[in-house]
Parts: sequence; structure tokens; C-alpha cells
Amino acid sequence: MSGKILNIPNTLTLARIGLIPVFLGLAYWPPALGAQIETPAVDLRHLSLTALFLLAAFTDWLDGYLARALNQTSAFGRFLDPVADKLMVCAALIMLVQWQPNLGMAFAAIVIISREITISALREWMAELGQRTSVAVSYVGKLKTTMQMVAISAFLLNWAPLSQVAYVLLYGAVILTLWSMTIYLKAAWPWLKEG
Repeated sequence: MSGKILNIPNTLTLARIGLIPVFLGLAYWPPALGAQIETPAVDLRHLSLTALFLLAAFTDWLDGYLARALNQTSAFGRFLDPVADKLMVCAALIMLVQWQPNLGMAFAAIVIISREITISALREWMAELGQRTSVAVSYVGKLKTTMQMVAISAFLLNWAPLSQVAYVLLYGAVILTLWSMTIYLKAAWPWLKEG
């Protein structure tokens, strides 16, 4: 990698991707730890998982801030940063579906992951048309990401008193997910309807 690519923000983004196998290893090793059982008190493993996920979320904000502050923006960073975010969120959601195999969790995970695939494909297509900025990240999209991070963190903490709150937060994230997808599709509609 050239020096321009391997700058501080991009290194943080790569580190965030590198946290994913650590995150999954902590969740599933030893194998007996793969089961999700709510406990009255937060155990060390779930506290560690939550801290790791929040660290990844913090680096998402930090790498963007540093890229602007240090004038180290790059095409590689603009590509990799949203990919890193989606990988961590998708990994956590898939893990949570296995831990809590119910319709509510599965539905939320499917909506969130499907939205990410749809919007990624839409952005790629719009970029081919030279209209990438027409589907730029919106305020609702940023709010959606924040709500997802908070909801997933609440589930990872695995603290029984937070169980219902976690679902409220998750479905708040689902609503924002659908809302933000509608905004992006509406922005792209003039080009989509051309057939």
C-alpha cells in the first residue's frame, strides 16, 4: 500500500475490520460460550463484547474526524470506511440471531442487512451514472447508524433489565433503516424510472 493509502484514518478502518474475528472469537470460544442466557448481572465476557463493539463504533467516528482534520481523505478510505461499518454490524446481528433465535430478532436483522445491500448496490449504480452525490449519506442515515450501534450494544451487554429496552432500540433502528432507505430510493428515483 502506498503512504497515501496507509494513513492514520485508513489504518483505524483496517483495525476495525481486524476487530471482527476477535469479536467473534470472544463470543464463541470456548464453544460453550456461544449460547445466550440473560443474567441479572453482566458477566465479563458480555462486558468485553460490548466494549469491543463500542470501540469499533468509536473508531468509525474517529477515522472520519481524523481524515478531515489531517486532510488525509482518500478514495480507498471512502470505499473502505462504510464497508468496515457494515461488516461489524452484520457480524453482530448474525451472532445475535443465533443467540436469540426468534422472529423479532431475525426480522430486524434481515431488514437492516437487506437495506445495507440495497443501498450499497444503489450507490454503486449511481456512481456509474456519475450521480454518486445524489445518494450521499443523509442525517437520517447517520441517526440510523447510531441507533443500531446503541441497540446492538444493549443486546451484547446481555443484562436482563435491559432486554425490553434493547428491543425498543432495535425496532427504532429498523424504522430509521426503512426511512433512510426510502430517502435514498426517492433521491435515485429520477434515474431508476428511466428504465
